[in-house]
Amino acid sequence: MSEYTIAAISTAPATGGVAIIRVSGPQALEIAHGMFVPSQKSQGEFVPNYMYPGSILCDGFSDYGMCVYFKAPRSFTGEDVVEFHCHGGVQIARAVLSSALSRGARMAGNGEFTKRAFLNGKLSLASAEGMIDMINATGLAEVRAGAMLYAEKLTVRVREIQSRLKEILAGLAADVDYPEEDVAATDLADISSRLRAAAEDIRAMAGGYACGKKIKNGVSCALCGAPNAGKSSLLNALLGYDKAIVSPVAGTTRDAVEGTIEIDGVIYNLVDTAGLREQADEIEAIGISIARRAVQSADIIIYVCEGPYTPLPEVAEDDPRLIKVFNKCDISPAQTSHFDICISAKTGENIPQLKKLMARKAVGEGSLNGAYIIEQRHYEALCRALESLQSAVAAADVFPLDIISIDINAAWSALGEITGETANEEIIGEVFAKFCVGK
Repeated sequence: MSEYTIAAISTAPATGGVAIIRVSGPQALEIAHGMFVPSQKSQGEFVPNYMYPGSILCDGFSDYGMCVYFKAPRSFTGEDVVEFHCHGGVQIARAVLSSALSRGARMAGNGEFTKRAFLNGKLSLASAEGMIDMINATGLAEVRAGAMLYAEKLTVRVREIQSRLKEILAGLAADVDYPEEDVAATDLADISSRLRAAAEDIRAMAGGYACGKKIKNGVSCALCGAPNAGKSSLLNALLGYDKAIVSPVAGTTRDAVEGTIEIDGVIYNLVDTAGLREQADEIEAIGISIARRAVQSADIIIYVCEGPYTPLPEVAEDDPRLIKVFNKCDISPAQTSHFDICISAKTGENIPQLKKLMARKAVGEGSLNGAYIIEQRHYEALCRALESLQSAVAAADVFPLDIISIDINAAWSALGEITGETANEEIIGEVFAKFCVGK
C-alpha cells in the first residue's frame, strides 16, 4: 500500500452532466469527512459502497453532489478510495480537486490509479493494457479485443503455460539437486514432448498478432490502377460521401487522397492514389511515385480496372494482399476472368460485397470476438519464450539438465513480462505512461 494519497479528475476535462474526482490512499476517508457534508446526518463512518448525497465543500462555494467510499482492499486500487460526483462544469471539477489537494492529497500521475491496482494485485499488467486499449479504441473490434485482454483472457492462457513449465523445472531440479535419492530419472523424451506442446501453444498465440495488429492499428488499403479506372469514384462509394475529385481528365488525382471506414468493427484507412502510367508530367510523376510506395506498404491492394485485365507491374499476381476489381459494370459487360469482383462505383452495385471481400482479405473468415494478441510487447515476449523453448528442446539430448533449465527459465520469465510478474520498472513505466491522468 502507498504511504501517500493521490487525487485527480477521472472524467474528461469538458462541460458535461457529471464530473468525477477520485481520491485513493490512506487519507482518502479523512479527506471525505473534511470536504463532504451529507444531506442526512449518518451515524459514524461512511458505509462502504453507499452513495451519499450532500454538499462538496470548495474554496468559496459548495456544490450539491454525491460521495461514495470504497474500503480497502475491495476497491479498484486495492486502497481506500473516495469518489466525489459533482456537476460537470470544468471549473467545478477543478475546485473539488483543489479542495482534496489542500487537505493532503497529491496530484496523481498518468495512470497512477491503475498502476496502484496492478501493484496491489488487483489486475495483471496485460489487463491494464487491455483497459487503455478499450479507452483509446477507434473501432469496435479494438474495443472487443481490449475487453478480452482486460478480462484476463490472455493472462489466464499465459499463466497456464507458465504452470506447465514450472512443473518441468521442478522435476529437473529434483534430478539435479538430489541425484543420490531414489527418484526416477528424468524422462527426456517426455520432457521434450511437453516442451514442444508448450511451444506450439505459444506459437498459436503469437500467430494471432497479424490479425490483432490490424484490429489495433487499422488496415491500410491502397486503391490503384490506370488513370480513369474509377479509383476516386470507388473511394467516394466506399466512404459514402464525396471526398476525392472525380473527373474524366486523366491525371486528376496527383496526390494521395485518404479516407476511413469501419467494416465489422475494424478501421480501414483508404488511400486513393494517382493513376499509374508511364507518360506523366513532373508533378503527376511525383504522385505516381507516392502511389507506388503506398501500394508496397499497404495491407490490402485494390487494383481497379475498367476494361480487360492487365497485370499490375508493381505487385505479383499471387500477392495475398491483392483484390482485382472490375469497375463500371453498369456501362460495360462484366469481366469475370481474372477479376475477384465486378462493381459499379457510380451506382454502388456490389460495393457491400467488396467490403466483405476486404474484410476476408484483411482479417480472415474467423470471428473477431477472440482473444487476439494486439500489443507488440506481448508478441515480442511470446517470440522470445518460443525461441527459448525451441533451444531447450534442441539441447535436451546434448546438454546437462541444469543447462536445459536455463532456457526453460528464460521462457517462463519472458511470459511473465506479459502478466507483469517479471516486468521491470522500465516496462511498467512505459505501460502506464500511455494512460491519462485520473485513470
